[in-house]
Amino acid sequence: MYPETFHHWSQQVTESSNTLDLEPGVFTWNDPRRIALSLKHSVDNSQRRKVGPFASAMAMLNFYINRTGKHLSVQQREILEKAKDELREWYGKLPVKM
Repeated sequence: MYPETFHHWSQQVTESSNTLDLEPGVFTWNDPRRIALSLKHSVDNSQRRKVGPFASAMAMLNFYINRTGKHLSVQQREILEKAKDELREWYGKLPVKM
């Protein structure tokens, strides 16, 4: 139904996108503060981002979480969600209340 390349669009974006320079394996680390600090460093020093640093860092986290989907362990998802909280705190953003 769809071309074969359609199914691998996220991999193509990851490999060829002109976005942030991230440390290798940053999303697999077990320390949310370290993840957030690495993302903050990347976005604060990037000349290529098209939005603000907070939005850019959150977009990278969300892209990774969404891309891994059900293959992301519950424990790692919790770590990444805590990294979001760290970023919110550092950038002075309030968490979204649902």
